[in-house]
Amino acid sequence: MRLVLVTSSLARGGAERVMSLLASFWAEQGKEVTILVLNRGDVTAYPLHPSVKLRNLGVNAEPAGNFLRKWFRNIRKVSALRKAIREIQPELAISFIDQVNVVTLLATRGLGIPVVVSERVDPTQYSIGGIWNTLRKLTYPYADALVCQTGASLSYFQQRMTVKGYVISNPVTLPPAGVVRAQQSSTHSCVAMGRLVWQKGFDLLIAAFARVAERHPEWVLKMIGSGPTKDQLEDQVRKLGLELRVVFTGELADPFPVLCAADLFVLSSHFEGFPNALCEAMACGVPAISFDCPSGPAEIIRDGMDGVLVPAGDVAALSAAMDRLMANDEERARLAARAPEVVSRFSKEKVLAQWEQLFDNVLSKVPQGETRTASANLRQ
Repeated sequence: MRLVLVTSSLARGGAERVMSLLASFWAEQGKEVTILVLNRGDVTAYPLHPSVKLRNLGVNAEPAGNFLRKWFRNIRKVSALRKAIREIQPELAISFIDQVNVVTLLATRGLGIPVVVSERVDPTQYSIGGIWNTLRKLTYPYADALVCQTGASLSYFQQRMTVKGYVISNPVTLPPAGVVRAQQSSTHSCVAMGRLVWQKGFDLLIAAFARVAERHPEWVLKMIGSGPTKDQLEDQVRKLGLELRVVFTGELADPFPVLCAADLFVLSSHFEGFPNALCEAMACGVPAISFDCPSGPAEIIRDGMDGVLVPAGDVAALSAAMDRLMANDEERARLAARAPEVVSRFSKEKVLAQWEQLFDNVLSKVPQGETRTASANLRQ
C-alpha cells in the first residue's frame, strides 16, 4: 500500500511525534510511506524508519504578510501539494491538524484519492479563525474519514457536519532499552513536560508548587521544554523566590532519563488532545496528577488507580493533590505500580489495528476500477 502523510512540520511536538511513529510503524509493515512537509527547512525532530521517504515542499518559508499575501501563499500550498500527490500516486492520503487538513482536501479534489484527516487538539478549546473554520465545515464532509483522539472531539464535529468518524488514540511505547526507573533518593523531583505556551498552564503549576514548596524542602520542580512564555515563567519563579527549586531544562532530545528519575509527574494544561507527555511519564512508572481538562487526561488516567485527576484550572486542588502525594511514599508507589499499564491499554499493536480497520473500510468503498481512474486523474 502506498501512503502519503501530510503535515506542516516535523519539528518537536505531539502531533509531529505521532506522525513520525505511525509512518515508521507502517514502513515496518512493508507499506510505501512518503511524508510531505509543507514548511521549508524544518528539522526532523524524531527518528524515521529508513524506508520512509521525506519530501519538503517549502511553501511556508516567507513571512505571512497581509491578508492577500497569506491567501496567495495558501493557494501555493494547495498547488504544490496537488502536484506532489499526483507524482506519488498514493492509494491513500492522511493529513494531520486542522488547516493542513483543509489544504489537503482542497488539493486532492477530483483526483480520486481517498483522504483521511486527523484532528489533534480539542476543537472546543482552540479556534482556527473564522475563515479557516468555515473552510473546515465546507471541506470535511469530503473526507473519507475523520480521526479524533477522543469521543468528545469526534462528537463536536459530527454535530456540525456529516463526516464518517473514528476515535483512535496515540500509540504509547515503552521507554528506550537501557533506561530504567531510578531508585528512591533523599531528593525528589516533580516533572512537567511540554512546549512553554499558555495552553500548557505551567504558570498554574508553578503557583501550585509555590503553595507546598516550604513544606517539602527536599522536592524540586523540573520543567522540560522551551517556548515563548519562558521569560514570563522565569519571572514568576523569581518573584516567588523559587529560583533554587524550579529548574527549566529546555528541550531534551531524550526526556526519558529525566522522566524515569522523577517521583511525580504533573499535567497542568488548559486543554489537550491526547497528551503524549502524560502517557510517556506513566509508561516510565511515574505516578501522575493531571487537570481533568478537555480532552484526553480522563481517558488516560484511571483516577485513584494509576494517577489522580483534579478539576481543570483549580490551583488549590492541584496543590492539595501534590501535597498529599509528596508526603506519602506509599501512595506514590501504589499509583506507580499500575501506571505502566498505559502501554498495553494504548499499545502500538492496538492502535495499528484500529488504523488498519479504517484503511480497510475506506478502501473497500472505492468502486471496482476506481484505482485505475484515480491514476489517470493523477496524470492529468
